[in-house]
Amino acid sequence: PTTENRPVLLKVVDLTVDREDGSRGLDDVSFDIRSGEILGVAGVAGSGQKELCEAIAGLMKIQKGAILYNKENIIGKTPAEIIDLGISMSFVPEDRLGMGLVASMGMVDNMLLKSYRIAKGPFVNKKPARDMAEMLVERLDIQTTGVDMPVRMMSGGNVQKVLLGREIQSGPNLLIAAYPVRGLDINSSFTIYDLLNEQKQKNVAVIFIGEDLDVLLELSDRIMVLCHGRVAGIVEADKTTKEELGLMMAGASETEVSGT
Repeated sequence: PTTENRPVLLKVVDLTVDREDGSRGLDDVSFDIRSGEILGVAGVAGSGQKELCEAIAGLMKIQKGAILYNKENIIGKTPAEIIDLGISMSFVPEDRLGMGLVASMGMVDNMLLKSYRIAKGPFVNKKPARDMAEMLVERLDIQTTGVDMPVRMMSGGNVQKVLLGREIQSGPNLLIAAYPVRGLDINSSFTIYDLLNEQKQKNVAVIFIGEDLDVLLELSDRIMVLCHGRVAGIVEADKTTKEELGLMMAGASETEVSGT
């Protein structure tokens, strides 16, 4: 589905982030994303995709810049303060079992990681989490012997379905998905693509970090190309080609590409 005249949900201005080793991960990155839009992010490995995701999610220290939601800068705010502003953010990280899920726990306990803070008493009610886990097993065709089986015993595709399903069920208005189909079979990949398109139709803004240029061109409304931590260009997906994206990924600017 096409996206027209949708309001800007998030605006990133001059975002600059340094890696732990002191090298620059992002250098003056600026873009915006609208509700109901899938913004694809392309680039060779190590071009700043990881830093971009984690900076927006509040997991990395930011040296300079602003992340604006309704003209208010969310940099430095706690997750609770960000929620109070009205932004519900879901993050599907590249490292599924290292950052996204607890490998030794089952689906039910991993569902609770997203919701246990809203409990109104000293005890946590597991029934809603169990109901959600069972619903996701049926809806996403997750292959498991039971919702209490440790997720480390599942295949990569099923682990990814658990993670993405949990993040989507939290009702986000911004979804960040980093390489959500890496290592998955074709059927699991298309299930993930369908889920992302469903979120788009619900007016969720989706930042989709991908490797397959064909998929980025088909799935995205716009594509932002990163090269050495800088934005090489932001193009309309239906008005560009794999060759143009490849040139920008190699360091050519959007102006240079359009002039060739």
